[in-house]
Amino acid sequence: MSVEKKYDRFAKFYDKFEEFIERRYFACYRKKVFEKVQRNSKMLEVGIGTGKNMPYYPKGVKVTGIDVSEKMLEICKRRLKKHPEKVVRLVKADVQNLPFPDESFDYVISTFVFCTVPDPIKGLKEVHRVLKTSGKAIFLEHMRSKKWYINFMLAVMHVFTKILLGTSMLRKTVENIKKADS
Repeated sequence: MSVEKKYDRFAKFYDKFEEFIERRYFACYRKKVFEKVQRNSKMLEVGIGTGKNMPYYPKGVKVTGIDVSEKMLEICKRRLKKHPEKVVRLVKADVQNLPFPDESFDYVISTFVFCTVPDPIKGLKEVHRVLKTSGKAIFLEHMRSKKWYINFMLAVMHVFTKILLGTSMLRKTVENIKKADS
């Protein structure tokens, strides 16, 4: 089953499923990511999902948010209504084939996305293509650790997340970023 179909099926449960870990850990990391984004810039958020990052967008940032899942985007649209001050354009698109010209964005943000992208190198190359030469890509990702006991926990979780969403928390994301940049 495709990533799109898995997320379409899981969309209505997604926020509830992650509620505890979101409050306990992810929210503070999301906030730190968006502290790095300058006001009045143009930003692409890949894998915008249900819009969990929306409260952290700096004022004046023009956001284009993409996701492969129509159902996730529907939830995101409802969340967007609670943030009328945010300038967000939603587009159904795949990070592996971005429908934007080269050097379109000042920032590309990815939070917990590249663990799911079927061809992460291709997706990362697309991120690099649409990012302005002076731009910044910021990643907050699930990935393999240097600590064996964390990898053990991730491996246990991987069994369930791989089946449910196609997510691999054991990817070597830093290495993939370096490969895509060469």
